[in-house]
Amino acid sequence: MTTDGKSRTKAARTADITRAIGCIPYRMAFAGGWIDQGFVSRHNPSPPGSMVVVGLQPTVRFMDRCGMATSTRNLALKLWPQGFPEGDPMAIVRRLYEEENRGQANLSGSQDMIGLVWPGVSRLDYDFAHEQGVFPVHIETCRDPSVARWLERVIHMIPVEPRPIGYNPRDGMRLDPGGVKRLGQTGRDCYGAILRKDAVALGASMNACMECWESLLPSTVRHPTLTLDLVGLLRHYQERFPGAMYSGCGGGYLYVVSEEPIPGAFKVSLRA
Repeated sequence: MTTDGKSRTKAARTADITRAIGCIPYRMAFAGGWIDQGFVSRHNPSPPGSMVVVGLQPTVRFMDRCGMATSTRNLALKLWPQGFPEGDPMAIVRRLYEEENRGQANLSGSQDMIGLVWPGVSRLDYDFAHEQGVFPVHIETCRDPSVARWLERVIHMIPVEPRPIGYNPRDGMRLDPGGVKRLGQTGRDCYGAILRKDAVALGASMNACMECWESLLPSTVRHPTLTLDLVGLLRHYQERFPGAMYSGCGGGYLYVVSEEPIPGAFKVSLRA
């Protein structure tokens, strides 16, 4: 079969699954996560702080409550069942943000919406002085197909478990400025590593991000409602591969960076 033939077959399979799960994309969030929340970014002494999101083709249904922006995606499917409309992508992001956070005490970060709407790999830069840190002051995006194919090859996803009902990742926060500054730097380091196709540096940025989470928001990995040893599982993969991090607070999926296959892991298709 020719390369074009393989591409057509892949597209046909994607079309098949979207009849069941919808055509709105998914997204991955990498290093720097939580810097999109104003209550975090306001403590950054050297803004902006950055985080990375990656657009995904809807080739598989991801579990809910696993850091894959599924609640935002479900809302988008209700608003636009045939897919996102044409026009200003930030206008779509703002509409989704408003709809999802109406009446909510703990607001979803805008990286969820941007990650779904923006194709490619994007670095989102947040500064609390800009719209109180709700939306990024700047977005840098890479849609290079070679970068996308490399990232598909080195990122492995391992299902862990959804965060439990009653779990609150904000319990026991310790938001010191130095830690918040470092968190925002992990996103910048992550994006640079992806552009250079440097798996070692990419893994290091994820490891550093998880260290920041454990320090600033310790309930992201340790909480009375969590029955799994998330820290122990994370360390297992970090010690054997260039890096690893969770898709969200409380578990979800584990992203592992590796040039080699990983038992039990699956791959994703980027939306470049």
